[in-house]
Amino acid sequence: MRVEQKAALGVVVVVTNKFTSFIFCLLLLTVTQVIFQKANAAVLPEDRADILYHRFDGGGVVIDGPSILVRKSIKDTVSIAANYYVDNVSSASIDVVTTASAYTEQRIESSVNMSYLRDKTVLTINYGQSEENDYSARTASFDFTQDFFGDLTTISAGYSQGWDVVGKRGDDEFAEDANRKQYRFGLSQVLTKNSLIGISWETITDAGYLNNPYRSVRYLEPGNGSYTYQAEVYPETRTSDAFAIRGMYYLPYRAAIKAEARVFGDTWGIAAKNMELAYTHPYGEHWIFDAKIRHYEQTKADFYSDLFPRIDAQNFRARDKEMSTFSNDSIGLAVSYEQELNDWEAFDRFSVNLSVDYIKFDFEDFRDARVDTVAPGLEPLYSYDALVTRLFFSIWY
Repeated sequence: MRVEQKAALGVVVVVTNKFTSFIFCLLLLTVTQVIFQKANAAVLPEDRADILYHRFDGGGVVIDGPSILVRKSIKDTVSIAANYYVDNVSSASIDVVTTASAYTEQRIESSVNMSYLRDKTVLTINYGQSEENDYSARTASFDFTQDFFGDLTTISAGYSQGWDVVGKRGDDEFAEDANRKQYRFGLSQVLTKNSLIGISWETITDAGYLNNPYRSVRYLEPGNGSYTYQAEVYPETRTSDAFAIRGMYYLPYRAAIKAEARVFGDTWGIAAKNMELAYTHPYGEHWIFDAKIRHYEQTKADFYSDLFPRIDAQNFRARDKEMSTFSNDSIGLAVSYEQELNDWEAFDRFSVNLSVDYIKFDFEDFRDARVDTVAPGLEPLYSYDALVTRLFFSIWY
């Protein structure tokens, strides 16, 4: 079951769909690179194929599976790509085991992408769809990039529209719509021969069924000092904005330092920020090593509570831990090996890449209801560790 909350864009720990961890893995490895790739936006992506294995393991949830992407150019003006990936989900998270039983399921997503190059402008359209047993999603997007001032400045902008249908296992009649629109803008600037800076802004509007039909809140039962559960209820609209600034500085010995700061706010009362610092170091002609640290924190939604005082205490109510006040810190390491294929006619080069991220989550107002205490609301605060692994092979042709 997927329910996007987008509590902090670019920080996937607060997007509560079950394929979140895969996207989180991808973003951690690429978020500081995207804006700088746009400094050379008026060049189509190279012809290549990628085979990826991804895995998230933390908080009682394991998500893993393969992904395959193939990209091919046509006459140096059009580039077409197709992507297919699978999430195999096994969940016994704290949210699941306190109100339901552990489950396993599979999500499959496919997408196609086409980019068109004309002079210093690149236009890109994308369409994707995904299916799981109780959720279907379709997304279409349009982006463009434009170089100015001798290719030292690049402007990018885009729009996405999503159409989702939320279902519920065991209830064939349950079908709710959730639609979203995303607007984005970016600017990257070459400052010196060794330094780049980029800024980005995006806003998202959500409308429809925005909560999880399986998730519940807990509330105190009168007179007996215990608690019970009732269904979550979210507002049917939401607007969020995020602003980020990123910088990169190339060191004299071919290495680079990258930094990012990002802030987020929405109409549900969540305010978030994250900071990241990364270092890239080439070794010899074939090896590249990366290391990074990252900190993220957010405030809770206006209608969140770990324990409500009574049934129907307010019109909207949530106990999703990703809607609470929490923070996470992560450290990541990556290594890649690239080799030219001089004796091959069909292929130019290949690379093998491995990255591992360790993440520590700490919640400030979400308690572990699995622990028995003398009274509700005195349980220990919840925390957990996660390990995100990505291994992929790329070949250029």
